[in-house]
Amino acid sequence: MKVDPKDISTPELHGLLLGTIGPRPIAFASTVDGEGNVNLSPFSFFNVFSANPPMLIFSPARRVRDNTQKHTLENAMETREVVISVVTHEIVEQMSLSSTEYGKGVNEFVKSGLTEVPSERVKPPRVGESPASYECVVRDIIHLGYEGGAGNLILCEVVLAHIDEAILDANGKPDPFKTDLVGRMGGDWYSRANGAALFTLPKPIRNKGIGVDKIPTSIRESTILTGNNLGRLGNIATLPTTEAVEEFAKTPEIEDLLLRFRNDFESLEYHLHQKAQEFLNENQVYQAWLTLLQAV
Repeated sequence: MKVDPKDISTPELHGLLLGTIGPRPIAFASTVDGEGNVNLSPFSFFNVFSANPPMLIFSPARRVRDNTQKHTLENAMETREVVISVVTHEIVEQMSLSSTEYGKGVNEFVKSGLTEVPSERVKPPRVGESPASYECVVRDIIHLGYEGGAGNLILCEVVLAHIDEAILDANGKPDPFKTDLVGRMGGDWYSRANGAALFTLPKPIRNKGIGVDKIPTSIRESTILTGNNLGRLGNIATLPTTEAVEEFAKTPEIEDLLLRFRNDFESLEYHLHQKAQEFLNENQVYQAWLTLLQAV
């Protein structure tokens, strides 16, 4: 399927983009207008883009159906302040309710039943139920177009952050199982960053890994190992020595495989690759290599 944006309608393109680019973090943005009326609305065109200075950017797009702009954008242009709170699973229904297009001047905190907490350095309040909120001043607003669906990038510099200590681990860092964040998908779909959805992945080593291209062909073309497995194997600076491989061959399980399939190389390779995959699933990359090299 090939799609030229010029050949389909904006709603169709909007659906394809949002259905394939995600999950997207949600900026729960609170603003005030020039008269002090409070507005609260979620936006999934959002992320953090700098730590020095600390910059968050979100985009209230012009409505596709009638090309009108949202109160959040109008308020940000008028008062140049915004508070961005994160969305957790505990408040996702209230967040969704706040996205209702109430009239100008209607306070979505009241409509959604969420708690207004006064900010310290800007006028908009923060969401009391959110574990992390960022008081921001608007540094710039970039209008990407003036037709329905056009985005408006609001560049927000964080001037004060509020982090609930209850979401921190023993080292004082945010614990993803405690934050329980929610991300936006396409249509009515959301994703929850908790439970089995969370996994760890070691960052590439500071010394350059050998890369998948340097993995022996018989391993690279394995019918057992996945692309992810190969990526992990490529993240090693140097291969085990011949001495280390020979010594590993004396371990009971490997010795048993070598003996059992000594006259059937194809089966030996198959079982060694299975065993190596088990090591990789346990993040034991070196042991995986020692296993794989028994049949190279």
